[in-house]
Amino acid sequence: MMGPRQEAQPALFYEFSLEDHVPQDHLLRSIDRFVDLSSIRAHLADFYSHTGRPSVDPELLIRMLLVGYCFGIRSERRLCEEVHLNLAYRWFCRLDLSDRVPDHSTFSKNRHGRFRDSELLRHLFEMTVARCIEEGLVSGQRMAVDASLIEADANKQNSTPKEDWDVLQINPADAPRAVREYLDTLDEAAFGAASEVQPKFTSHSDPASQWTAARKGPAFFSYSDNYLIDTDHGVIVDVEATRSIRQAEVGSTKTMLDRVKTRFDLHPERLIADTAYGTGPMLGWLVDRKIAPHIPVFDKSGRSDGTWSRADFEWDAENDQYVCPEGQTLKQFRRNYSDPNRGPTSEGRAKYRALKLTCQACPSKQQCCPNADARSITREEDEDARQVARDIAKTEQYAVSMKLRKKVEMLFAHLKRILGLGRLRLRGPCGANDEFLLAATAQNLRKLAKILPAPQKPRNA
Repeated sequence: MMGPRQEAQPALFYEFSLEDHVPQDHLLRSIDRFVDLSSIRAHLADFYSHTGRPSVDPELLIRMLLVGYCFGIRSERRLCEEVHLNLAYRWFCRLDLSDRVPDHSTFSKNRHGRFRDSELLRHLFEMTVARCIEEGLVSGQRMAVDASLIEADANKQNSTPKEDWDVLQINPADAPRAVREYLDTLDEAAFGAASEVQPKFTSHSDPASQWTAARKGPAFFSYSDNYLIDTDHGVIVDVEATRSIRQAEVGSTKTMLDRVKTRFDLHPERLIADTAYGTGPMLGWLVDRKIAPHIPVFDKSGRSDGTWSRADFEWDAENDQYVCPEGQTLKQFRRNYSDPNRGPTSEGRAKYRALKLTCQACPSKQQCCPNADARSITREEDEDARQVARDIAKTEQYAVSMKLRKKVEMLFAHLKRILGLGRLRLRGPCGANDEFLLAATAQNLRKLAKILPAPQKPRNA
């Protein structure tokens, strides 16, 4: 039999508890155990006035932002609507049914002001990392680094070719916020000072973003999201926003390693990365700091014409010379010079040469130097560090490291597919940094919730 029509019967009194209506296995229950925002009011104390009307609770704003980034709610306007409607979101944000949700414009006012001035989002991220260390998810022995392109909120239609872009004509007083941030970062290693090469196009709305075609498809404006992770459980220990060029991404690795050493006293035994990080200066920097580079060497010394490459010559460090497969020596100097300038070039390269008479009489000349009178080899300044990386690449630990490196790529896939951060919503270096910090914080919190879920309370009969 069909039941009676359901009609809402307004009640005079309600007994309602948010605590009872949020499922015990809800993700936010597990995340809430690891979110301690008791220190942020003291952190922001100097950035609030002692007079005037009371402001919106900063803890409420942070909790709402965490909800948005944990569940891929990219719009702050929509986030306010979701928190207004969703009981679990209200419970996590400490809002009762009758409490009013802040207006979406409140986030912009605080982000562009006291949040950035106080580096609150960096403080929030580092609190999460500290909690991961406290829970035993970070050992600091093996770390991996990588970068991923995140599309900027800019398009080619509103851009200028590099020959038409004149920075000196910009008046900072009249420029938008993203343009002022671009001018402020011209001397920073992560942005303007990363390379002297100018991009093909410069965006008017976000000039710090990089015009790139690194994905082998249509070019676009982007920023690079750089992650330094601990490979034990894939916890992100540091994050940095840079231009989308190799020099900036590699340089950010030094910044992140120094920062985790200072903030958390983490000094990895090894660093795992791809070939982009295998340059001589980067490998030398790691070896000098007693960090084993589990990184493929970025080496262009190989030859494609079948002749002997530099790898076929044996390096004799004791006598400062190379030995060819025929047993002949290639030396930098064959007599002593008092002039200190007769050494490596200004770029840190030294050239080793064989004797012309020896090469002319050598039976393997056609396989060694068919188009030259004598064979010469250029040795980089950090060639010793390159050799350390080559020797590590022959070990079983290196094979394990190459598998662990995929954990960084998995985090980027999660960032884009699950959290929805395939395109930035905020502009400028500060906007990109804010989004990357919040996303990394959300990923670490979700990691904590997955590995250490909230205990389930038995349901009442």
